Amino acid sequence: MHKILALNPFHGGSHRAFLQGWVQSSRHRFKLHTLSAHHWKWRMRNSALHFVNEIQADEAIALEEYEALFCTDMLNLAEFRGLASETIARLPAVVYFHENQLTYPVQEEQERDLHFAYTNFLSAVSAEAVWFNSEYHRQEFLQALEQWLPNMPEGKQLKPNIEELWKKSTVHPPGLTISDDPPPPRAGSALPLHLVWVSRWEHDKGPELFFEALEQIQRAGIQFKLSMLGESFVNAPEVFHRARVQFEKEILHWGYLPVYSEYQQTLREADIVVSTARHEFFGIAVLEAVAAGCRPCVPNGLAYPEVLPQDKSFFHSNDPAELAEILTQYAANLEVNRLQDDAQRVSWYRFVTQYDWNVLAPQMDFALTALCSGVE
Repeated sequence: MHKILALNPFHGGSHRAFLQGWVQSSRHRFKLHTLSAHHWKWRMRNSALHFVNEIQADEAIALEEYEALFCTDMLNLAEFRGLASETIARLPAVVYFHENQLTYPVQEEQERDLHFAYTNFLSAVSAEAVWFNSEYHRQEFLQALEQWLPNMPEGKQLKPNIEELWKKSTVHPPGLTISDDPPPPRAGSALPLHLVWVSRWEHDKGPELFFEALEQIQRAGIQFKLSMLGESFVNAPEVFHRARVQFEKEILHWGYLPVYSEYQQTLREADIVVSTARHEFFGIAVLEAVAAGCRPCVPNGLAYPEVLPQDKSFFHSNDPAELAEILTQYAANLEVNRLQDDAQRVSWYRFVTQYDWNVLAPQMDFALTALCSGVE
């Protein structure tokens, strides 16, 4: 067992769920320093100094007891190490990339601030180990660095640093807390086709594509019900407000369900979980829905082919007309399709159990032990 200093500058959503899930399942002891999930740009700018000051002010902490440092991509690790005491700065460090600011989608490319992307690069260079949530994310970020940095002043001199990142980076998927019981059969339900959306209500999840497909099947007279369960924000895209009016008769649930048991029950009652994302580095919510018995209908790209079973019927090309046709065909033979999916629900559930924290936490624990021991 090792004592780990964990710094999470954006302690909310998947970032918080990851750290809490690992801490609860780990054999190691963690000391957490966190900041709320607001003002992400300021978190990336200021969290290093904030955490240094916070740690120095905590006289109750026996600093020499720490054996490793864990942080996320929201921390400027190089800056933190430069400001921290020698005792803290010399701890072997792992940085976990939930996202990165070089390839994360922005509504307009001129909005991208490459200073934050360079902060991600510096943190990765500073760390002894770099963890990504998927191989897709690892490949996309490192390849993007290879394309971007050589165009910067003295950028070609950074090639050895990028090559080192390829060597010291690995994939550690985020864990899930999965029910001990496989989902029950769905056949016999009196409901029409029940669709569920579990993605965040943001532009990078492609909501306009989803609602365009729904509009097409609505015009065709296809009966369906809709549960919009993803996390929403005050500045959610306008398309969500229009959709709430347009699909008023179809809506069963509109908005995030904070009670986990209610959320799980809704997933178990649904037929298909749909994603039209333009950006997805892993897909926790979709995997949770699959474990609950939902058939996935997701883009054939991003991280989805890596993390889901290899069944071509699960994937679409993010074309609204194609998605509408898939949903129409499913609804046309609803009872037969439900019976067929009922026969697959347990196998889907078992597939997703590879991402349970009981499986993944020991793997991460072992990697941290190796880091503390200086073993590559």
